[in-house]
Amino acid sequence: MTDQPRPRLLFVGGAGNATLAVDVVGTAIREARERGLEVHVTNQEATLAATPSITELADEASAVDFEVRGASAAWAREQVAAGNRFDVVFGVREMAQEAVAEVAAALGRPGNSPKAVHRVRTKDEARAELAAAGFPQPRFLVCSDVAEAYDFLEASTGPWVVKPRDAMGSEGVTRIAGPDDLAGALEFLPEGSRGAFIVEEFVEGPEYSAEGVFLGGAPHVLALTSKELLPPPNFFETEYVIPAILPDETAREIEAQVVAALTALELGYGQFHVELWWTERGVVLGEIHVRNAGGWIHRMLPHVIPGLEWFGLVYDDALGAPVDLEALRPRRGAAIRFLTPPSGRLVAVEGWDEVLAHPNVIHAELAIAPGAVIEPHRSVGNRVAHILVGADTPEEARDLVRALEESVRFVTEPVEG
Repeated sequence: MTDQPRPRLLFVGGAGNATLAVDVVGTAIREARERGLEVHVTNQEATLAATPSITELADEASAVDFEVRGASAAWAREQVAAGNRFDVVFGVREMAQEAVAEVAAALGRPGNSPKAVHRVRTKDEARAELAAAGFPQPRFLVCSDVAEAYDFLEASTGPWVVKPRDAMGSEGVTRIAGPDDLAGALEFLPEGSRGAFIVEEFVEGPEYSAEGVFLGGAPHVLALTSKELLPPPNFFETEYVIPAILPDETAREIEAQVVAALTALELGYGQFHVELWWTERGVVLGEIHVRNAGGWIHRMLPHVIPGLEWFGLVYDDALGAPVDLEALRPRRGAAIRFLTPPSGRLVAVEGWDEVLAHPNVIHAELAIAPGAVIEPHRSVGNRVAHILVGADTPEEARDLVRALEESVRFVTEPVEG
């Protein structure tokens, strides 16, 4: 009797060269290894070399550029033609999701269609599709030049948001009150997004997100996340609380709208992270991602849902393993604060050791040291420190993490010039 070969996972896009990205992918690979999967990671050559801990966790690694359309699928077909096989195709990086879908389609493995993934990654196409399906959406316009943007401002109701078509992490997103603010918002767009950008009406209301997984092709919401942001004009997120502190009726309505939207967009594989607002007219959906949430939410959820392996659920579903849905319910609370010290040159940080010693701290990171310059807080790229805690309830977690933030003092001095 011969041994059955181990199932093989092709992990497209690997990890970005950042602490959070490496932690996410390391967790995902470990959950695959615990299920007996062999793991083959692909990534761009330079990033593959810059993330050796991921290469060491995997069984194999290959340099393949996921940002080149069709390259990952062509490489995967060559591997299969040479006698290799892949039973599961997966990836967590936003910019790799179209490559993940293309590979799954090329190999006939479970996955979302490339067309559906491209649609949700292109923000205006996703908005148009949701509006056509009957979901409330803000008015928007894809602008190719400043004149089109000015015309849209004249014909619509402000305030407005200016943002790129396909970036992530609030990069390049600015709220404006009128035409006088437009030039500054356009300067804040990422370099590659200034040829075509979006202007849309600003949605009033608290912001949330839904974190979940597709099981048997159907979306299953694991938990809702509440968010706190710094005041406009930019959208720097300072706090997440899971599960969101909401009336049960509101939470059920949000979950129902998220499930309906994902179904309407013909998505049915992997993880999802859906951003939204609760407004006077109910749920207004924002950006939809077919990947896990960022911001260390992958560490928060296993505390909130004891025993959860978010990435492992994807592998179990792809391989036909049973999943206990009753176990996938929030039972505790978690919260994270992204600290926002004043701009300037950092002289000292006081109280950080006490934060690290607190028994409820799940993870904390100080990404700057004395001598570094703290820039204005405008996007996730400006995050300099965070504190993540777990507690019995979301209210307790929220109150604790705020108290710990207050206990930390950043001493800064002006930067000349």
